[in-house]
Amino acid sequence: MAGTTDTDEESFYTSEEKNWAAIAHLSAFSGMIIPFGHILGPLIVWLVKRGDSELVGEEAKEALNCQISVTVYLLLCIPAAFIVIGGFLFGIILIMDFVLIIIAAIHAAKAESYSYPFIFRLIK
Repeated sequence: MAGTTDTDEESFYTSEEKNWAAIAHLSAFSGMIIPFGHILGPLIVWLVKRGDSELVGEEAKEALNCQISVTVYLLLCIPAAFIVIGGFLFGIILIMDFVLIIIAAIHAAKAESYSYPFIFRLIK
């Protein structure tokens, strides 16, 4: 469910775990500099930290699933651009991705579970 929170778990995790959980989401912004960085950032955090912390593993997996879904949605906009709506949808998807990454990072920094809406959960 979108925006689900578990505040009881907040005190259970260390500040380092919370920081890494937020970094897992924020690393998607590396796609602004590095090609496919929006996928590589969360993937690297997930691969490196998933064994160290359940929180970091879950948040990195959620961020990775989101960025894979966003990539699929953006690719689907390319053929739709020929009927004008694709360009509009492309912009909306990018804005929503930006906003949802920030919201997810804020929740992760508080050790609250966050589920992105409208994504495929390909990595379980």
